[in-house]
Amino acid sequence: MPLAFESITHGTVAFGFFNIDSDMLLLNHCFFFADEFCRCVRELDNADGSAVFKSGIDGFFIENQEDIGDLMGAIHGIRFTGFIGDTYRRYPFPSNPADFKQKPDGFRTRDEFTEMILPYAHERRFEFRTDADSETVFIGEYAFSRHNFAQLVNYVWEGGYPRWLDGKRPAYVLAMRDS
Repeated sequence: MPLAFESITHGTVAFGFFNIDSDMLLLNHCFFFADEFCRCVRELDNADGSAVFKSGIDGFFIENQEDIGDLMGAIHGIRFTGFIGDTYRRYPFPSNPADFKQKPDGFRTRDEFTEMILPYAHERRFEFRTDADSETVFIGEYAFSRHNFAQLVNYVWEGGYPRWLDGKRPAYVLAMRDS
């Protein structure tokens, strides 16, 4: 489930996994797969220490809030609107709350989630860059302080809320840790 995080540019923003059967992340109106995020973190760690680091995250942008959908309505099975509604029609919230755990094999549903998002979104490459002087990290138009960006990294490491199923993380998350 996405949580609220503080950004420099947009105040409080939603970031995180939104369906336990996928490893897709949302950042307000931006959607991308977690391995893209983790790859950028690894590249950043391996950067030469220059004042500015640049990379990119391939993903999707949904302009209209209505096209994103109603996460809480979809979780409760009462309102299946937009992209998120489509994902919960196909992959409903578990009937047993104890089964609400982020699945480490969520990458297996990428083709399906890509198919579901395309009617609502534009494919986009989000710039991922840092400014060492101001200790700022940018994901697209969103800027985060070093501290708040570390919270995003930790969220992915932990498997968000509700955490990784059985504490098992995908290989790309372990590679991020190892870098």
